[in-house]
Amino acid sequence: QLQLVESGGGSVQAGGSLRLSCAASGRAFRTYNLAWFRQAAGMEREFVAAISWLASRTTYADSVKERFFISREITKNTLYLQMNSLEPEDTAAYYCAAGSHVLTSNADDYPDWGRGTQVTVSS
Repeated sequence: QLQLVESGGGSVQAGGSLRLSCAASGRAFRTYNLAWFRQAAGMEREFVAAISWLASRTTYADSVKERFFISREITKNTLYLQMNSLEPEDTAAYYCAAGSHVLTSNADDYPDWGRGTQVTVSS
């Protein structure tokens, strides 16, 4: 099982930027597709972005396209989410997920999860 630890969350004003990181340890991180999900208070967990294990393909939720960018640094076993032009609607706990063998937005396809990092965007 992969161990995933997110960092980089915080409070920011609307229009600002944050970069989230997810450090992985355990079994072969580099062979799995990775993703970011988020969950706002009282809401269902929702897909944000995913990246293939070779970083050759990415996919995004429509709500974050052109504002958020997912990347991974294989040599550092780290996943990133660059978030620009943040909006109050982006306020949520952000989770990284790993272990899928397909590039998917379905949370059930990712067996390994971090504990999350909180992002709060004020207007």
